[in-house]
Amino acid sequence: MATDNEILKNVEAFAAEAHGKQMRKYADEQYIHHPIRVMETVRTLTQDVTMLAAALLHDVLEDTPVGPRELGNFLSTVMDKPRAERTLDLVEELTDVYVKADYPTMNRRTRRTKEAGRLSDASPDAQTIKYADVIDNSVDISHQETDFALVYLRECKQLLQEINKGNPQLYERAVRTVDECLREFWNKSNVKAL
Repeated sequence: MATDNEILKNVEAFAAEAHGKQMRKYADEQYIHHPIRVMETVRTLTQDVTMLAAALLHDVLEDTPVGPRELGNFLSTVMDKPRAERTLDLVEELTDVYVKADYPTMNRRTRRTKEAGRLSDASPDAQTIKYADVIDNSVDISHQETDFALVYLRECKQLLQEINKGNPQLYERAVRTVDECLREFWNKSNVKAL
């Protein structure tokens, strides 16, 4: 049986291959660095390999051609069935449902509000992973001086009001990070206005 570290190396390799040459929109780096940072943040709280694997895979179903069946088949090759199923469940909980392609008549605000409502029913472990995702994305996006940075940070603030069942320490860190990023954004905007 593989060790947890071996499992995570295999999961990271799978995620890296799935994301391929994707680049981060708001950071000049390959996409895989984001889920690795999310996993490392989660690792500060737990050594639960299913949560760590889900953190590495949290964007695979949403942002790559990999589907649930392929992901489940892969997971069953690197971990036992209960852990593979739990990891897949977490990834599915973290995968956006209200995407533009499936809901073209909904505007972004409506889709994000519905997504926040959906995530409010997610498991505490999925919400904990989402906090780590929010922290990493907020820091990256806040360094951009775009209107989208403000939109995104406000969405995160709204989301965090809805999802509060995860790890309390990471929740507080996510709230603090979003607030600090918003303050930095406004400070930069005010300096430019002068």
